[in-house]
Amino acid sequence: MSKLMKSVSGIRGIVGDFFTTELVLSFAKRFGVFSGRGRVVVGRDSRTTGKMLLNAVSAGLMSIGAEVIDLGICPTPTVLLAVENLETDGGIAITASHNPPEWNALKLINKTGTFLTRALSKKFWNIPEDELVDLDWSHTGSFTQYAFAIEDHINAILKLPLIAVDKIKEKNFKVVIDSTNGAGGLMSPQFLRELGCEVIELYSEANGMFSRVAEPAAQNLGVLEAEVIKHKADIGFATDPDVDRLSIVTNKGKALGTEYTLLLAEKYVLSRKRGNIATNLSSSMASDVIARENGVKIFRSPVGEINVAEAMIEHNCVIGGEGNGGIILPDLHFTRDAPLGMALILSYMAISGKTISELAEEIPKYYIYKTKLNISENTNFDKIKKRIVQDYSHKRLDMQDGIKIIDPEFWIHIRKSGTEPIVRIIAESSSEDESKKLCEDIIQKYFG
Repeated sequence: MSKLMKSVSGIRGIVGDFFTTELVLSFAKRFGVFSGRGRVVVGRDSRTTGKMLLNAVSAGLMSIGAEVIDLGICPTPTVLLAVENLETDGGIAITASHNPPEWNALKLINKTGTFLTRALSKKFWNIPEDELVDLDWSHTGSFTQYAFAIEDHINAILKLPLIAVDKIKEKNFKVVIDSTNGAGGLMSPQFLRELGCEVIELYSEANGMFSRVAEPAAQNLGVLEAEVIKHKADIGFATDPDVDRLSIVTNKGKALGTEYTLLLAEKYVLSRKRGNIATNLSSSMASDVIARENGVKIFRSPVGEINVAEAMIEHNCVIGGEGNGGIILPDLHFTRDAPLGMALILSYMAISGKTISELAEEIPKYYIYKTKLNISENTNFDKIKKRIVQDYSHKRLDMQDGIKIIDPEFWIHIRKSGTEPIVRIIAESSSEDESKKLCEDIIQKYFG
């Protein structure tokens, strides 16, 4: 039986194993009470289990008197934006993001259009069981549908001052978009065409039959690389199934890796608007160089979108995100948004007059190596952390999220995942071989 994962990234698991419709219904009832039994937006990605779980979520919310507003299949950032636009009391995105197709999840959204903070998550879980009782027939909630959430999302991006709509249209960029049969197929091609791009679509059917590994990491984008070369495209974009992560393939047919998405966005935004930036502890130290070059401060948070968003709000940041391909622009909203990322990158290309390959060459060169280890419930991670603290006491250590060992020439981050039963070990240095060795040494010494 798989473990149910509870974190700031939501509640997720393998459907039919531990993540059952009964549990989903109970979580939805709890969220209905949490949101004051008011109006709740619900949207989902294209996973084959999505409609089933939508029914369970809707039944749970309605049973305690909430009003359900169904957005249908749409990107997760579209759901968060709809919470703000429709002024509802909260929202639920039914998606397991980058996880394999057998997984699904509930991402819980506060009435401000952001995911729940740790404090609000605690409030959610502390709701007494006796409040989760079905109301009688005369007080049950309602169910309506809203068909314009994607259109609203597109229009909101196009209105942003940082998006150079006219200049992008002048360039008539040729773009290949890989939506992996996720929710992006219903938005990304249309959005790119509204920007005046010539669009070649890959896997735009929102049927949940993912065409590749869901995470748009560089090693998963061979088909997109080949299609960019075949069509002599200016750029290729790839998203995960719920469209909050964005990956880029250059005009030379090279997948850059998701770290470059945020770094390019930082470079563009800071060229147009001065201000602090924020990212998580596992993202590239190239962001530190970019911040120094622009005379601004960088703030690091624990991994997790809401953690970065909180840091951005606290420090008045103009751009932020995560090295997994997630870009957060407060001018739009405080959530990772892949279509927004596409518009920022295309604006950078249009205004600079440079190809995406040329812009990528201007990013400071560091190499990240990522690995992960399956762990059992008996793994004593706290004990392992204490050993690492003792052994690396001569280095700067950041304990916000697991443990990060920081040296001027490299860093190593060891943390338990909030979305899978694994430990992630990530290192970055000026050499691929060195980054790999840093991770392997940690595994051998502490997990061997």
